[in-house]
Amino acid sequence: MNKRPVIYIGYDGRDHRAVEVLAHSIKKYNKEYDIIPLMEPALRRNGMYRRASVVYPHEPHQRYDVFDGRPFSTDFTFTRFLVPALNQYDGLALFMDADMFVRADIAGIFEVYGKNTQYAVQCVQHKPYEPHSNVKMDGVAQTSYYRKNWSSFMLFNCSHPSNLKLTVDDVNLKTGGWLHSFSWLDDDEIGSIHPEWNWLDGQSDPQLEAKNVHFTTGGPWFNKWKPSRPIEEAYVEEWLEAEQEITTQLILENM
Repeated sequence: MNKRPVIYIGYDGRDHRAVEVLAHSIKKYNKEYDIIPLMEPALRRNGMYRRASVVYPHEPHQRYDVFDGRPFSTDFTFTRFLVPALNQYDGLALFMDADMFVRADIAGIFEVYGKNTQYAVQCVQHKPYEPHSNVKMDGVAQTSYYRKNWSSFMLFNCSHPSNLKLTVDDVNLKTGGWLHSFSWLDDDEIGSIHPEWNWLDGQSDPQLEAKNVHFTTGGPWFNKWKPSRPIEEAYVEEWLEAEQEITTQLILENM
């Protein structure tokens, strides 16, 4: 594996501000890595993503996958699993959900966990839990499933032979449950990352210092969303400061 590690961020137009702040927070600590948003229209144009969805009149905010009939919430629900193929099955690649905010040097992932070449995928292996609500902030379904949130932050060893089993056709034809459960892998091929790297709002230990905050219940970019605990209020303040830094940077660049 000689290729430089790459960071892929799930992209959905509703989370555009979140993606900008996440990318800014990564670069604030380390500008070494390429950051690539997974843009669904582009993936469709090049033929890598072909799944179809339907919206029913009685649920105008909810999309259902035509293949398995299940509801899904974002444009990157399935496209995240194209990462090994996009990376040409070579090198290290990190996938991150859009609703995250980095508070430490992301090199800590690549330099510490990237050495564990026996694993095809590494992630924070959250214990099963029931979400506080069955509806997300943007009105789409909040579903429970096996290994929930494991796939929101994944370090892929794209060179691992078992990731060759995750084909483009699999991403387009397998069920969401099969993909999010890492069903192309044996359990001993899935490594564990420290929970500080996928700290869930409303769920993770408030005494744990988050290196990567995951706003699973909404986020500061939603006007009606409110943090549920004091520690999250502090993280929101940091997020808002980062957003302001972006605005200031744009102003200075255009002066």
